[in-house]
Amino acid sequence: MSEKPVCEIPKNAREKIIFRLGEFKGHKFCDMRVFITEPGEDSGKEPSPTKKGLAVSPTLWPQFKEALGQVEAAMIKEGWLDREDLEPEV
Repeated sequence: MSEKPVCEIPKNAREKIIFRLGEFKGHKFCDMRVFITEPGEDSGKEPSPTKKGLAVSPTLWPQFKEALGQVEAAMIKEGWLDREDLEPEV
C-alpha cells in the first residue's frame, strides 16, 4: 500500500486529521484519517493512525465534494458558521 500525504488539519493538542492519496491492490483513494500523538512521546516520533477515518475513491469524489457543499450550506442556515468564517485569511 502506498500513501502520499497531501495536507493536515490540527484537531486538538494530541490529534490531527491527515489527508493522504493512497492505492491498495490497484484501487486509488483519498484517505482522511485522525492521527494521534501519545502523551510523553518525543516530538520526533511520527503520529499513529487511528481507526477514525474515511477513504473516498476518485469516482465518488464529485459526489463527496457536492455533499460537503450541502453540509456547508446547512451549517450556515443553522447559524453554526458565518459566511465570513469561510473566507480565506489574508
